[in-house]
Amino acid sequence: MAELVRVAALTGYFETMAGLGTDPRPLLQEQGLSADLLANPEQFIPARAAIRLLERSAEESQCLTLGLRMAQGRALANLGATSLLIAHQPTLRQSLAALSEFRARINSTLVLHIEEQGGEVILREDFVLSRPEPMRQSSNLTLGVLTRLCASVLGDDWKPRMVCFSHEAPPPSAMAPFYSLFRCPLQFNCEFNGIIFLVSELDRPNLKADSQLALHARYLIETVMKPTTLSTAQNIDRLIALLLPSGRANIQTCAASLGLTVRTLQRMLETEGANFSELLNRARMQLAVQYLANPRMRITDIADILGYSSIGAFTRWHSQTFGMSPRQKRSLELKTGGVQSHARPDQMVEG
Repeated sequence: MAELVRVAALTGYFETMAGLGTDPRPLLQEQGLSADLLANPEQFIPARAAIRLLERSAEESQCLTLGLRMAQGRALANLGATSLLIAHQPTLRQSLAALSEFRARINSTLVLHIEEQGGEVILREDFVLSRPEPMRQSSNLTLGVLTRLCASVLGDDWKPRMVCFSHEAPPPSAMAPFYSLFRCPLQFNCEFNGIIFLVSELDRPNLKADSQLALHARYLIETVMKPTTLSTAQNIDRLIALLLPSGRANIQTCAASLGLTVRTLQRMLETEGANFSELLNRARMQLAVQYLANPRMRITDIADILGYSSIGAFTRWHSQTFGMSPRQKRSLELKTGGVQSHARPDQMVEG
């Protein structure tokens, strides 16, 4: 699967780095990128290069909030041709459906999840990569852009009920971008990165919607841009990311979700040179890296989330995959500064 993202995903990067007094050119070169390559926002670049660029840039500039600073300057128009279609949907629910439909034209590694629970919505976008990558800055940038998208549909005065982050809380001196962007209570050391708001807001009328403009935008996208159909493997990647935390990421559930028999799904994956076990293992690798980076998540809970019946089975898998046990991996992260051991699991900050 090609892991690509539009250059527009890095909108605001140069301005942010200039404001931090850091030269981005050596960092771009590290990832095989250049300022000239990034001049065209519609150009596609490797998603992994963009993710690594943001992490290295945050490290070099010593700015924990690089992704959020970039998100502050974003507008819906940065989504390109799809922005017109998204902006003129009659409700936020339909805007998010349009975003999900044409996600491959924006960022092929992101999958949108909408979960309705007890009158609230959990809205999250998860990265689906062939190999795990640290991505705190990219995740924060995505949350910021998603929040601004919701506000563009629901009104500038809208704000979430809460925003959740899987990483530890930053020091108080770095909280200003969180406060100004999200304007709501913030929860750190969570099991996911996501936005929480009322279900009723999904269907609140979009006062700026124009059905004729929406139809025109869809015509342009479908006839001129010719969006590509997702492969079977890409569909399974997204289903696994959605089902894994609930323990339902098995081939039977995925096949049923696509209206296929298990054998038909297996044959379709084989045609693409993929198989379900490899796709599941890849998703587990990505989530294992994310969850173990959270110092307050118990390894027993991580094993359960990843679908292992015992911590022993999880440990054996992790050792075979990463060459060390989960505890050794977490210890190494602590020693190298990958995570901070003093963060509290229930740390909440009021915006």
